[in-house]
Amino acid sequence: MSPSDGDPNVRDPLSNAGTRSPLEGHSGYRGADWSPERLAFHQNLEQFAERVGLIVGLQGNGKVSQEEAYAEIKAIWKSLKSSKNSLLERPQSE
Repeated sequence: MSPSDGDPNVRDPLSNAGTRSPLEGHSGYRGADWSPERLAFHQNLEQFAERVGLIVGLQGNGKVSQEEAYAEIKAIWKSLKSSKNSLLERPQSE
């Protein structure tokens, strides 16, 4: 018998409710110009924002220096920029 049987206010610690796969996006991309590439970039953008938030939190709590935080954010920014260039930039037609 689980702890939540009979009491809707008790959460079963073994349930997966509220968890998500790291590959699953936070929100869907609903742009009028939807494409698989734009969806992939949207997910990369969400991951970038989440990682920046974590880095800022670590820096704010003294776990990493400002210089380390800046370097990490700069590195993931370059990765996001590369993702944009490979996913969204279309070659110029002649």
